[in-house]
Amino acid sequence: MTSAIEFANVSKSYGAVKALRGVTFTIAPGEMFGLIGPDGAGKTTAIRSICGLIHVDAGSIRVLGQDPVKQHRAITGTVGYLSQRFSLYGDLSIDENIAFFAEIHGVPDYRDRRDRLLDMTQLTPFRARLADQLSGGMKQKLALACTLVHEPRVILLDEPTTGVDPVSRREFWKLLSQFLAQGITIVMSTPYLDEAERCSRIVLLHEGEVLALDEPGALRSSLPGTLLEVLVPSPVEALRALKGLGMTRAQVFGDRLHVWSAHTSAAAAETELAAAASSAGLRPSGIRAITPSLEDVFIAKLDSAAERTAS
Repeated sequence: MTSAIEFANVSKSYGAVKALRGVTFTIAPGEMFGLIGPDGAGKTTAIRSICGLIHVDAGSIRVLGQDPVKQHRAITGTVGYLSQRFSLYGDLSIDENIAFFAEIHGVPDYRDRRDRLLDMTQLTPFRARLADQLSGGMKQKLALACTLVHEPRVILLDEPTTGVDPVSRREFWKLLSQFLAQGITIVMSTPYLDEAERCSRIVLLHEGEVLALDEPGALRSSLPGTLLEVLVPSPVEALRALKGLGMTRAQVFGDRLHVWSAHTSAAAAETELAAAASSAGLRPSGIRAITPSLEDVFIAKLDSAAERTAS
Protein backbone atom coordinates (compact mmCIF):
# COMPACT_ATOMS: atom_id res chain seq x y z
CA MET A 1 0.00 0.00 0.00
CA THR A 2 1.52 3.30 -1.11
CA SER A 3 -1.14 5.72 0.11
CA ALA A 4 -3.17 6.09 3.28
CA ILE A 5 -5.82 8.19 1.51
CA GLU A 6 -6.53 8.74 -2.18
CA PHE A 7 -8.81 11.37 -3.68
CA ALA A 8 -9.31 10.97 -7.45
CA ASN A 9 -11.27 13.71 -9.25
CA VAL A 10 -13.83 13.97 -6.43
CA SER A 11 -16.86 16.24 -6.85
CA LYS A 12 -19.75 16.93 -4.50
CA SER A 13 -22.65 19.38 -4.76
CA TYR A 14 -25.38 20.47 -2.38
CA GLY A 15 -28.04 21.68 -4.76
CA ALA A 16 -26.54 24.59 -6.71
CA VAL A 17 -23.53 24.81 -4.38
CA LYS A 18 -20.46 22.92 -5.61
CA ALA A 19 -18.57 21.96 -2.47
CA LEU A 20 -15.85 19.97 -4.25
CA ARG A 21 -14.87 20.32 -7.90
CA GLY A 22 -12.66 17.57 -9.25
CA VAL A 23 -10.39 17.41 -6.21
CA THR A 24 -7.39 15.08 -6.46
CA PHE A 25 -4.66 14.34 -3.91
CA THR A 26 -2.96 11.43 -2.14
CA ILE A 27 -1.78 11.24 1.46
CA ALA A 28 1.12 9.00 2.49
CA PRO A 29 1.04 6.80 5.61
CA GLY A 30 2.40 8.67 8.63
CA GLU A 31 2.02 12.06 6.98
CA MET A 32 0.47 15.19 8.47
CA PHE A 33 -1.61 16.63 5.64
CA GLY A 34 -3.46 19.95 5.75
CA LEU A 35 -6.70 20.95 4.05
CA ILE A 36 -6.38 24.72 4.00
CA GLY A 37 -8.89 27.38 3.02
CA PRO A 38 -11.54 29.83 4.21
CA ASP A 39 -15.09 28.94 5.23
CA GLY A 40 -16.91 27.39 2.28
CA ALA A 41 -13.73 26.10 0.65
CA GLY A 42 -14.83 22.45 0.90
CA LYS A 43 -12.66 21.33 3.82
CA THR A 44 -15.43 19.82 5.95
CA THR A 45 -17.01 18.10 2.94
CA ALA A 46 -13.64 16.51 2.14
CA ILE A 47 -13.17 15.34 5.74
CA ARG A 48 -16.68 13.91 5.99
CA SER A 49 -16.33 12.12 2.66
CA ILE A 50 -13.10 10.49 3.88
CA CYS A 51 -15.08 9.25 6.91
CA GLY A 52 -17.72 7.81 4.59
CA LEU A 53 -20.38 10.02 6.14
CA ILE A 54 -21.47 11.44 2.78
CA HIS A 55 -21.66 10.10 -0.75
CA VAL A 56 -19.74 12.02 -3.40
CA ASP A 57 -21.24 12.72 -6.82
CA ALA A 58 -18.21 11.77 -8.89
CA GLY A 59 -14.69 10.45 -8.51
CA SER A 60 -13.37 7.90 -6.05
CA ILE A 61 -11.97 7.88 -2.51
CA ARG A 62 -9.89 5.18 -0.87
CA VAL A 63 -8.93 5.07 2.80
CA LEU A 64 -6.28 2.45 3.56
CA GLY A 65 -7.25 0.84 0.26
CA GLN A 66 -10.97 0.66 1.05
CA ASP A 67 -14.06 2.54 -0.10
CA PRO A 68 -15.19 4.60 2.94
CA VAL A 69 -18.88 4.30 1.99
CA LYS A 70 -19.18 0.75 0.69
CA GLN A 71 -16.76 -0.61 3.31
CA HIS A 72 -17.68 1.84 6.04
CA ARG A 73 -17.86 -0.72 8.83
CA ALA A 74 -14.38 -2.00 7.96
CA ILE A 75 -12.70 1.41 8.25
CA THR A 76 -14.35 2.57 11.48
CA GLY A 77 -11.81 0.61 13.49
CA THR A 78 -8.86 2.22 11.71
CA VAL A 79 -10.07 5.83 11.40
CA GLY A 80 -10.70 8.39 14.15
CA TYR A 81 -12.74 11.55 13.50
CA LEU A 82 -12.79 14.75 15.54
CA SER A 83 -15.51 17.09 14.28
CA GLN A 84 -15.67 20.88 14.38
CA ARG A 85 -18.08 20.91 17.31
CA PHE A 86 -17.55 19.35 20.71
CA SER A 87 -19.68 16.23 20.36
CA LEU A 88 -19.04 14.38 23.61
CA TYR A 89 -21.41 13.93 26.53
CA GLY A 90 -21.48 16.86 28.93
CA ASP A 91 -23.15 14.92 31.74
CA LEU A 92 -20.44 12.24 31.71
CA SER A 93 -17.01 12.61 33.29
CA ILE A 94 -13.75 12.53 31.36
CA ASP A 95 -13.24 8.88 32.36
CA GLU A 96 -16.79 7.96 31.41
CA ASN A 97 -16.59 9.63 27.99
CA ILE A 98 -13.42 7.75 27.07
CA ALA A 99 -14.88 4.48 28.38
CA PHE A 100 -18.03 5.02 26.33
CA PHE A 101 -16.12 5.52 23.07
CA ALA A 102 -13.84 2.57 23.81
CA GLU A 103 -16.85 0.32 24.26
CA ILE A 104 -18.51 1.65 21.09
CA HIS A 105 -15.41 0.59 19.16
CA GLY A 106 -15.29 -2.76 20.88
CA VAL A 107 -12.04 -2.13 22.78
CA PRO A 108 -12.17 -4.59 25.71
CA ASP A 109 -9.02 -3.69 27.64
CA TYR A 110 -9.02 0.06 27.28
CA ARG A 111 -8.09 1.16 30.81
CA ASP A 112 -4.32 1.20 30.30
CA ARG A 113 -4.79 3.00 26.98
CA ARG A 114 -7.11 5.51 28.68
CA ASP A 115 -4.57 6.17 31.42
CA ARG A 116 -1.81 6.78 28.86
CA LEU A 117 -3.99 9.17 26.87
CA LEU A 118 -5.01 11.07 30.02
CA ASP A 119 -1.35 11.36 30.96
CA MET A 120 -0.36 12.62 27.49
CA THR A 121 -3.21 15.15 27.44
CA GLN A 122 -2.55 16.21 31.06
CA LEU A 123 -6.16 15.44 31.97
CA THR A 124 -5.44 12.88 34.71
CA PRO A 125 -6.07 15.33 37.61
CA PHE A 126 -9.49 16.15 36.13
CA ARG A 127 -10.69 12.68 35.14
CA ALA A 128 -13.73 12.83 37.43
CA ARG A 129 -14.83 16.24 36.13
CA LEU A 130 -17.93 16.43 33.91
CA ALA A 131 -17.25 17.35 30.29
CA ASP A 132 -19.59 20.34 30.52
CA GLN A 133 -17.32 21.82 33.21
CA LEU A 134 -14.17 21.76 31.04
CA SER A 135 -12.55 24.73 29.29
CA GLY A 136 -12.48 24.85 25.49
CA GLY A 137 -8.91 23.58 25.33
CA MET A 138 -9.60 20.73 27.76
CA LYS A 139 -12.68 19.71 25.78
CA GLN A 140 -10.56 19.42 22.64
CA LYS A 141 -8.00 17.31 24.49
CA LEU A 142 -10.78 15.04 25.73
CA ALA A 143 -12.22 14.78 22.22
CA LEU A 144 -8.77 13.83 20.92
CA ALA A 145 -8.38 11.18 23.63
CA CYS A 146 -11.78 9.70 22.71
CA THR A 147 -10.79 9.76 19.03
CA LEU A 148 -7.60 7.80 19.77
CA VAL A 149 -8.77 5.28 22.36
CA HIS A 150 -9.30 2.57 19.71
CA GLU A 151 -5.79 3.18 18.27
CA PRO A 152 -6.74 4.29 14.74
CA ARG A 153 -4.16 4.40 11.96
CA VAL A 154 -5.68 7.59 10.54
CA ILE A 155 -7.13 10.55 12.44
CA LEU A 156 -9.23 13.24 10.79
CA LEU A 157 -9.39 16.61 12.53
CA ASP A 158 -11.90 19.17 11.29
CA GLU A 159 -10.73 22.63 12.43
CA PRO A 160 -9.85 21.29 15.90
CA THR A 161 -8.32 24.52 17.23
CA THR A 162 -11.04 26.95 16.16
CA GLY A 163 -12.14 28.94 19.21
CA VAL A 164 -9.32 27.55 21.37
CA ASP A 165 -6.97 29.91 23.20
CA PRO A 166 -3.32 30.23 22.01
CA VAL A 167 -1.83 28.26 24.92
CA SER A 168 -4.24 25.36 24.37
CA ARG A 169 -3.54 25.47 20.63
CA ARG A 170 0.17 25.08 21.31
CA GLU A 171 -0.43 22.16 23.68
CA PHE A 172 -2.74 20.54 21.12
CA TRP A 173 -0.02 20.71 18.47
CA LYS A 174 2.49 19.14 20.85
CA LEU A 175 0.10 16.23 21.25
CA LEU A 176 -0.28 15.86 17.49
CA SER A 177 3.51 15.75 17.13
CA GLN A 178 3.64 12.86 19.61
CA PHE A 179 0.98 10.92 17.73
CA LEU A 180 2.67 11.65 14.40
CA ALA A 181 5.87 10.15 15.83
CA GLN A 182 3.90 6.95 16.45
CA GLY A 183 3.25 6.65 12.71
CA ILE A 184 -0.38 7.80 12.76
CA THR A 185 -1.56 9.54 9.59
CA ILE A 186 -3.09 12.92 10.46
CA VAL A 187 -5.40 14.86 8.15
CA MET A 188 -6.32 18.27 9.47
CA SER A 189 -8.48 21.04 8.09
CA THR A 190 -7.83 24.58 9.29
CA PRO A 191 -8.39 28.19 8.21
CA TYR A 192 -5.19 29.19 10.05
CA LEU A 193 -2.25 29.47 7.67
CA ASP A 194 0.26 29.49 10.54
CA GLU A 195 -0.94 25.99 11.42
CA ALA A 196 -0.53 24.92 7.81
CA GLU A 197 3.20 25.52 8.17
CA ARG A 198 3.35 22.54 10.54
CA CYS A 199 2.03 20.10 7.92
CA SER A 200 4.34 18.11 5.67
CA ARG A 201 2.10 18.94 2.71
CA ILE A 202 -1.00 21.04 2.21
CA VAL A 203 -3.72 21.53 -0.36
CA LEU A 204 -5.06 25.07 -0.77
CA LEU A 205 -8.81 24.97 -1.45
CA HIS A 206 -11.11 27.74 -2.62
CA GLU A 207 -14.80 27.22 -3.43
CA GLY A 208 -14.19 23.50 -3.82
CA GLU A 209 -11.24 23.79 -6.19
CA VAL A 210 -7.57 23.01 -5.66
CA LEU A 211 -5.47 26.16 -5.96
CA ALA A 212 -2.18 24.48 -5.05
CA LEU A 213 -0.80 21.27 -3.55
CA ASP A 214 2.74 20.94 -2.19
CA GLU A 215 4.99 21.30 0.83
CA PRO A 216 4.58 24.70 2.54
CA GLY A 217 8.18 25.67 1.80
CA ALA A 218 7.87 24.69 -1.84
CA LEU A 219 4.69 26.74 -2.20
CA ARG A 220 6.34 29.81 -0.70
CA SER A 221 9.21 29.57 -3.18
CA SER A 222 7.04 28.68 -6.17
CA LEU A 223 5.85 32.17 -7.04
CA PRO A 224 7.80 34.11 -9.66
CA GLY A 225 9.27 37.56 -9.01
CA THR A 226 9.97 39.29 -5.71
CA LEU A 227 7.69 40.19 -2.83
CA LEU A 228 8.28 43.62 -1.29
CA GLU A 229 7.16 44.91 2.09
CA VAL A 230 6.37 48.62 2.04
CA LEU A 231 5.99 50.77 5.16
CA VAL A 232 3.74 53.78 4.60
CA PRO A 233 1.65 56.01 6.93
CA SER A 234 -1.64 55.08 5.23
CA PRO A 235 -1.51 51.64 3.59
CA VAL A 236 -5.04 51.80 2.15
CA GLU A 237 -4.43 55.13 0.42
CA ALA A 238 -1.02 53.94 -0.78
CA LEU A 239 -2.59 50.79 -2.19
CA ARG A 240 -5.11 52.86 -4.13
CA ALA A 241 -2.35 55.06 -5.52
CA LEU A 242 -0.16 52.14 -6.61
CA LYS A 243 -3.06 50.35 -8.27
CA GLY A 244 -3.78 53.57 -10.12
CA LEU A 245 -0.29 53.21 -11.62
CA GLY A 246 -1.08 49.66 -12.76
CA MET A 247 0.57 47.83 -9.86
CA THR A 248 -2.39 45.54 -9.24
CA ARG A 249 -0.52 42.80 -7.38
CA ALA A 250 -0.53 44.57 -4.03
CA GLN A 251 -2.35 43.91 -0.76
CA VAL A 252 -2.68 45.58 2.64
CA PHE A 253 -1.16 43.49 5.45
CA GLY A 254 -1.86 45.22 8.74
CA ASP A 255 0.06 48.50 8.81
CA ARG A 256 2.07 47.81 5.64
CA LEU A 257 1.76 46.78 2.01
CA HIS A 258 2.90 43.63 0.25
CA VAL A 259 3.66 44.29 -3.40
CA TRP A 260 4.71 41.72 -6.00
CA SER A 261 7.30 42.69 -8.59
CA ALA A 262 8.09 40.74 -11.77
CA HIS A 263 11.80 41.30 -11.14
CA THR A 264 13.73 38.34 -9.76
CA SER A 265 16.41 40.73 -8.52
CA ALA A 266 15.48 42.22 -5.15
CA ALA A 267 17.53 45.36 -5.86
CA ALA A 268 15.79 45.93 -9.18
CA ALA A 269 12.37 45.34 -7.62
CA GLU A 270 13.06 47.80 -4.80
CA THR A 271 14.32 50.45 -7.26
CA GLU A 272 11.25 50.07 -9.47
CA LEU A 273 8.84 50.33 -6.54
CA ALA A 274 10.66 53.34 -5.06
CA ALA A 275 10.25 55.13 -8.40
CA ALA A 276 6.55 54.21 -8.59
CA ALA A 277 5.98 55.38 -5.02
CA SER A 278 7.68 58.69 -5.76
CA SER A 279 5.55 59.31 -8.85
CA ALA A 280 2.43 58.55 -6.82
CA GLY A 281 3.45 61.09 -4.19
CA LEU A 282 4.14 58.44 -1.57
CA ARG A 283 6.97 58.61 0.92
CA PRO A 284 7.51 55.08 2.24
CA SER A 285 9.69 54.80 5.32
CA GLY A 286 10.96 51.43 4.18
CA ILE A 287 10.97 49.06 1.22
CA ARG A 288 12.51 45.60 1.49
CA ALA A 289 12.27 42.19 -0.15
CA ILE A 290 10.70 39.52 2.08
CA THR A 291 9.99 35.79 1.94
CA PRO A 292 6.34 35.16 0.99
CA SER A 293 4.08 33.70 3.65
CA LEU A 294 1.42 31.10 2.86
CA GLU A 295 -1.12 33.90 3.05
CA ASP A 296 0.77 35.71 0.28
CA VAL A 297 0.79 32.49 -1.74
CA PHE A 298 -2.94 31.94 -1.22
CA ILE A 299 -3.79 35.48 -2.34
CA ALA A 300 -1.49 35.20 -5.37
CA LYS A 301 -3.10 31.90 -6.37
CA LEU A 302 -6.57 33.43 -5.99
CA ASP A 303 -5.56 36.36 -8.20
CA SER A 304 -4.18 34.01 -10.84
CA ALA A 305 -7.36 31.94 -10.79
CA ALA A 306 -9.48 35.10 -11.14
CA GLU A 307 -7.36 36.25 -14.10
CA ARG A 308 -7.80 32.89 -15.84
CA THR A 309 -11.57 33.03 -15.29
CA ALA A 310 -11.77 36.58 -16.64
CA SER A 311 -9.83 35.67 -19.76
